[in-house]
Amino acid sequence: MSCAGNPDVRAPAIDSLAAAGVRFENAYCTSPLCAPSRASMMTGRMPSEIGVNDNVREPERPFPDRSLGRVFAQAGYDCAYAGKWHVPGSEHGAPADVPDGPLASGFNEIYTGTHEGLADACGEYLAADGRRDSPFLLVASFNEPHGICEWARGQRPPSGEVADVDWRELPVLPPNFAAGSEEPEALRLVQRFAWTVHPTQRWDEEQWRRYRHAYFQLCERVDTEIGTLLDRLDTCGLRQETVIVFTSDHGDMQGAHGWNQKKTLYEESVGVPFIVVPPAEMAGASDASAGRVRDELVSVGLDLLPTLCDYAGITPDAEWTGASVRGLVESPADVRPAWRDEVVVETEWTFPGLMPPPVMSKLLARMVRSPRYTYMCHLWGLHREQLFDMERDPGEMTNLATSGAHQDILADHRRRLIEHCDALGDSFGRNVPGPGVPPR
Repeated sequence: MSCAGNPDVRAPAIDSLAAAGVRFENAYCTSPLCAPSRASMMTGRMPSEIGVNDNVREPERPFPDRSLGRVFAQAGYDCAYAGKWHVPGSEHGAPADVPDGPLASGFNEIYTGTHEGLADACGEYLAADGRRDSPFLLVASFNEPHGICEWARGQRPPSGEVADVDWRELPVLPPNFAAGSEEPEALRLVQRFAWTVHPTQRWDEEQWRRYRHAYFQLCERVDTEIGTLLDRLDTCGLRQETVIVFTSDHGDMQGAHGWNQKKTLYEESVGVPFIVVPPAEMAGASDASAGRVRDELVSVGLDLLPTLCDYAGITPDAEWTGASVRGLVESPADVRPAWRDEVVVETEWTFPGLMPPPVMSKLLARMVRSPRYTYMCHLWGLHREQLFDMERDPGEMTNLATSGAHQDILADHRRRLIEHCDALGDSFGRNVPGPGVPPR
């Protein structure tokens, strides 16, 4: 985002949200994949808790009844959804005659497209008679810049082709373009196996720069649509009393470590935008929050639902482990309310035939992000643990898991992950090395 210092992106609409609200620079998805992350945002639970670990497989257990649309509909809100859904299993718990999709989760689906026409459909919804007289929850789910996945495969992005430019106008490569030290061997095995997803492995540097150019153009394209939506919110006279949240389900590697797409636990993949703009009519709150940046660790999948409920006056469910960020939004910059000191991210690859069965046809991994360090643990393979100092090494280039000076820090993060897994019943905890076990 340009508001986060990216010189290659011009996104005035998103910039305007950051200028009016609070931008959280350490916000993370619960899983760097569409369906698991979206399921978390809808339910306030980790993907492993609800059995949504893949984009296509049906969940192994019933989808929670108390999801975003249902919670707000039960509280008297008119709930509308426009755009990409991609939450498998959400029809479970809905009436038998309700198909999978937003309708099964308490929303009225007002638009099924993912780009062109979406903002206009949302504008028509906002302009409807009586909209100012009753509370509403509107989700505008734009697909872009997800079309970079198609672009990398030589296909047309959903929002249309991206114009090429002279090589001298291309963005430069990221500082962490090369692979880091002691990278997990499992990652490159997966990358080579999934060559249709990662056709980038033999690209030269100019091809990678064109990839980054296309990605940033898609970011600007969706910013234009967001601008249209914000304009309609203003013209309908609703901005003063509406809370606005801007976020995403995952990131894109953008060439970092020689990767495209997502699913890895590196920062570019798991870090997501999270901007909260409180209603202007809240006396003092909007002025106190305008243009501020906070560094607290936010888990968007866990914290989004409690945050929206807080602003709506809805009592959060006891099962939700996330927390509302409203107190952080409304606190002065020099005040630090009590908050968590870690977030956890999950990921999973399933590739039958990747390695001899039964274990190595699946790769699971977990990440713990603490205020200073990131720890990653993969299920199998050489160098399956990674530890990075995010203050000194934000590009995650030097793996400190095998550093003798960092063994106490490694042990602390192993403990954090084991305790998290034990609390949620996540069996991955059995794969985390215990105290004193040397990294491999």
